[in-house]
Amino acid sequence: MERKEILVVVLIGVLLITTALQTAQLMGLSKSSVVVSAKTGAAPSPTANSRAASAPAVPANLQNLPSMVGGC
Repeated sequence: MERKEILVVVLIGVLLITTALQTAQLMGLSKSSVVVSAKTGAAPSPTANSRAASAPAVPANLQNLPSMVGGC
């Protein structure tokens, strides 16, 4: 066999071994159990006033722009 053919065979072998190892790792992850701890109580939702207060101020010349620029 030529040198290029040997190189191609070696590279394909490395890819196959890498694929097999990653498949084994993925199967190990899918078989492991996942524990999720849930906090009791809901997070407070922000009110309309707090959202407006935290919004950045928009200059007056940008407030009159159309909602859609360009396109169909």
